[in-house]
Amino acid sequence: MPLFLLIETSTTVCSVALSRGAEILALKEINNGYAHAEHLTIFCEDVLREAGVSFAQLDAVGVSKGPGSYTGLRIGMSAAKGFCFGLNIPLIAVGTLNAMAAGMRSETHPGELLCPMIDARRMEVYTALFDAEGSCLSEAEAKIMDETGFRDLLEKQVIVFGGDGMPKCRELLAASPQARFSTAPVPSAIHLAQIVQKRFTEKTWDDLAYCEPFYLKNFVAGKKKM
Repeated sequence: MPLFLLIETSTTVCSVALSRGAEILALKEINNGYAHAEHLTIFCEDVLREAGVSFAQLDAVGVSKGPGSYTGLRIGMSAAKGFCFGLNIPLIAVGTLNAMAAGMRSETHPGELLCPMIDARRMEVYTALFDAEGSCLSEAEAKIMDETGFRDLLEKQVIVFGGDGMPKCRELLAASPQARFSTAPVPSAIHLAQIVQKRFTEKTWDDLAYCEPFYLKNFVAGKKKM
């Protein structure tokens, strides 16, 4: 079975895993407020050492491509591309919301929808809808949450909400008896494994030269305080 290095840096979590196919062999992660530059390469070395393998044995690198933190995504994608270029192995970039939905599937029943949420500014989240099998039903969007968010859909079916954007929306959504809330962790590299395995088998790899993070929204830098 192929060996995959898996990288997730789209939120405050810096997460790195090593998998043999979809089986996780090692995991190193920390949720410490965008400390990706400090921890990422060390975590990559750590998971390989823990599993007793070398970089030269890797068959591909999977990376979460966004949406999410502009800086985190740049760091993760740059590292993944660097490994792939140096080792001459495929790059497989996975939508962050797709990976989150994969991590939530174990808590979902047939006919229910999955709604992973990534925390953005104020009451905004990055989100998309998926069916219980993990197939995407809507395009990723930046959605400002209020009392009407998902009201029409919740009148028709159960939706399972999750991710680090869910807690700030929970009070608004909990009024509906058809809203359920996932206990799955915030984005983690382990949720990339099954998707990366499938795409590696299908040879649907990303173009190493042109693959870029999916920011969803343009980056807006804050003004420095005088």
